[in-house]
Amino acid sequence: MNPKAKLDLYKFHKSDYATPRKPVLVQLKSATYLTVTGQGEPGGPEFTEKIGALYGAAFTVKMTRKFAGEQDYAVCKLEGQWWGPEGEGDFARLPKAQWRWRLLIRSPDFLGAADLANAVETLLKRGKSAMVREVKLVSFSEGDCVQMLHVGPYDRECESIALMRAFADAAGWKFEGRHHEIYLSDPRRVAPERLRTILRQPVVKA
Repeated sequence: MNPKAKLDLYKFHKSDYATPRKPVLVQLKSATYLTVTGQGEPGGPEFTEKIGALYGAAFTVKMTRKFAGEQDYAVCKLEGQWWGPEGEGDFARLPKAQWRWRLLIRSPDFLGAADLANAVETLLKRGKSAMVREVKLVSFSEGDCVQMLHVGPYDRECESIALMRAFADAAGWKFEGRHHEIYLSDPRRVAPERLRTILRQPVVKA
């Protein structure tokens, strides 16, 4: 890694995100994320406020390091893990008020707890929402996953997920773990039929 070049995590981990419009099997190693968890409808008050807290922390960490002359990097796109109150399962069949989620922004592995703590303190001093205290820095590995690019509205993801499940079944795998989405498009600027979302589902041998 060239310390003078701006780090693009999508290019650096290209194999994690290069996804065709058909299911494929990928193996993911440990990754570091800034995260915040919650429950309720996407776009609801809690969801919206926590997205703001997450992005506030992400950009404050990045800019603090940049101004200190440390490795610069691009803030990644929003990701999310989704599940229901009884565990992973088929959360999409439940009322949206019961949906549980963990919003994620992938971050460089060199970030540490002190970076986040300093960012939280800075944001609170600026009068930002106390919700920023709920942002965490975590690392986890999803291992073997079925993944594909979904193009279209979020409410039609079930069609792509059905293809992913059929692909997994045919290859001797089964879904296990939290449904994961990587949002490549901004729904405020892109028409629903053109939204691009990477769908990722951890699997284990059946």
